[in-house]
Amino acid sequence: MIHLALASIVNACFDLWAKERGVPLWRLLLELTPQQLVDLLDLSYLEDVLTPESALEILKTAAESRDERGAILERGYPGYDTSIGWFRYSDDRVRENIARAVDAGFTAMKLKVGSPDEERDLRRAYLVREAAGDDARVMLDCNQQWSLPQALRSCLKLAAMKPYWIEEPTHPDDLLAHQTLARAISPMKLALGEHLPNRVVFKNFMQAGALSFVQADCTRLAGVSEFITVSLLARRFNLPLVPHVGDMGQIHQHLVLFNHIALGHEVIFLEHIPHLRRYFARPARVEGGVYHTPQEPGSSSDLVLP
Repeated sequence: MIHLALASIVNACFDLWAKERGVPLWRLLLELTPQQLVDLLDLSYLEDVLTPESALEILKTAAESRDERGAILERGYPGYDTSIGWFRYSDDRVRENIARAVDAGFTAMKLKVGSPDEERDLRRAYLVREAAGDDARVMLDCNQQWSLPQALRSCLKLAAMKPYWIEEPTHPDDLLAHQTLARAISPMKLALGEHLPNRVVFKNFMQAGALSFVQADCTRLAGVSEFITVSLLARRFNLPLVPHVGDMGQIHQHLVLFNHIALGHEVIFLEHIPHLRRYFARPARVEGGVYHTPQEPGSSSDLVLP
């Protein structure tokens, strides 16, 4: 709870900083020098893999080619639809949601799994693959519901539908279970981070080879600065970072632009959940399956006042 509270304070400070400069958060971060960025970070307990000097080197090396990546600001950042397959949706509703997502321009989508009935998960996963087509990227999110034996069984049965990743397959504190599972199901990939609480735990999972996609979240970590620290760790381990968003694509739309341009992170996609749009003064603009670059000062997190 203290960490979540700290995230609120840190993110508010970054929002105010960007507003004081009159620029969107992504531009504020891109205008900082590599040394200024490193000075924002707490790299303690990471020295075995990431020192201030090595973080600075990552930033300086990426800066040499950052102009080549600036076109993302015009194109926009691709999104994925995480609302097609909530756990309690009927099969028919899942099919309808897939059709709407495809019509809206999304080429990637996520289904919730983790039912006590393993056959239900299998049926619905293959249903999504059939309805979305072979070219769609389909992610499966277990929300920590499987034990390790269940995860091993289910992942192997799901392999033929070619999930892009399996998300949060088991208890988020169980590093060794994730390591065991990752090795057993390779080349299938694991994604997690929603419930990894800080930079040190992320480091441990990366060192253990227990994840393939890093799902850092600046509202779960200690704000923007620790998010950047985890982004640098991911670069150090050559892992893609795809934020966990929940309903806060608002601020993460800024951070993925920074990650790509300033750190050289691969463009994959950003989770899109539109359920809270009406509560934001300037909701993220997602059209054609793409987040369009925000231009207003701040982090796009102002709420609609009653």
